[in-house]
Amino acid sequence: MHVDLDQVDFVTETALTIRESRRRTTVPKEIVDRLGLTPEDRLRWVLLTDGTVLVTKVRRQGERD
Repeated sequence: MHVDLDQVDFVTETALTIRESRRRTTVPKEIVDRLGLTPEDRLRWVLLTDGTVLVTKVRRQGERD
């Protein structure tokens, strides 16, 4: 996968917490703020064959860029 660094806006890392059947990760505040995420929003997780994971905000019907 090729990433154009001119399109990268923010990079960070977070911890993953796995307890029994519950799996949690924290979305960094910077990402929440920039995407305007709310508790009603959904995230889409895409796993590529090379192990890369893409996470995107799922747009609500009628929502614009």
